[in-house]
Amino acid sequence: METQRPLHIALIGDHDPQITAHRAIPIALDLVSRQSGQGVSFQWLATDLIADDTSLNDFDGIWCVPGSPYRDENGALHAIRFAREQRRPFLGTCGGFQHAVLEYARHVMGWTDAAHGETSPGAERALLTPLSCALVETIDSLQLDAQSLIAEAYGRRTVFEGYRCRFGVNPAFERDLLSGRLHAVARDSAGELRAVELRDHPFFVATLFQPERAALEDRVPPLVKAFVQACAREMP
Repeated sequence: METQRPLHIALIGDHDPQITAHRAIPIALDLVSRQSGQGVSFQWLATDLIADDTSLNDFDGIWCVPGSPYRDENGALHAIRFAREQRRPFLGTCGGFQHAVLEYARHVMGWTDAAHGETSPGAERALLTPLSCALVETIDSLQLDAQSLIAEAYGRRTVFEGYRCRFGVNPAFERDLLSGRLHAVARDSAGELRAVELRDHPFFVATLFQPERAALEDRVPPLVKAFVQACAREMP
């Protein structure tokens, strides 16, 4: 019987052990691997080492991790675009969420002037702007879309997750942003957008919250498990 090779996952972001999520992510992947029996390896890819001609074909999944602003915004966007266009399983958390919607806005919506308000605060089309209330080391409830991959992963419609985030989607652009294949799948207790999914894609999920933090309490994060399962299903 042929043994299935380990999955190889790219962690897109500038690794910093001082960032809580960066400590949690390897633990989360290990917990999922041990529970499922699916081998998982990962590689940190610093954004300033990702060029337009960098090949990501050897990776079974792309996870754009917290820790923005990244050293090279274009490096992160290149990896996200690869996952979207090549239908490679993708998970974006916190800064990964922000850059997933930025990549979609620029390359699918055609908003070439879309910008991140953290690095371009004066931009006319600042797609990501400061949240009405910064979500720093906080936990809040989330209502999940019943038909979403996130709801399937958690097995329920209401969940509680943690954040360390100050920027979200600018409400002025939200309606148009979500008018096509990108769908809102989670909103917080105030009704504000907290997660999106790309329809007609095997697995493209981005959350403003950080589900990986559950691993620091020795709990398997349901969304990370769903991401790994998608990587295994789509493995060539």
